[in-house]
Amino acid sequence: MPESTPADVELASDLVVHAARLVRAVRRELELPAQVRIVSLLDEQGPVGISRLAELDRCSQPTMSSAVAQLVEQGWATKAPNPDDARSTVVTLTDAGRTELRRVRRRHGERVAELVAAHPDLDTEDLATAVAVLRGILQEGNDT
Repeated sequence: MPESTPADVELASDLVVHAARLVRAVRRELELPAQVRIVSLLDEQGPVGISRLAELDRCSQPTMSSAVAQLVEQGWATKAPNPDDARSTVVTLTDAGRTELRRVRRRHGERVAELVAAHPDLDTEDLATAVAVLRGILQEGNDT
């Protein structure tokens, strides 16, 4: 595996900082439902227990239980007994939850596309490069 140079580390750090800032800025600006973060985790992970969801979201189990109850109430997720452990439940994303996630992602995409289009030095090719870099880093099977 090739070794990273200090310049690579600096650029990679900038990538993380700016990607996180972009996500936060778009979320704040669009005022979308907070539960979408959990819906996104369910989409990524598949059916999962509340304790695991809490671990992934870095929150307490009681906090996640409350959030999942809201998702169930909205129809975005279901809770069912865990077939492997009767003391726990499994949370599953519903079709309505997937529809909401698609809507939110579309709104995010629209806003970022507007920002790129409004920037005098950026174009679609730059956006495609950014996506390729992030997709490559996060590619399934990668050890990150």
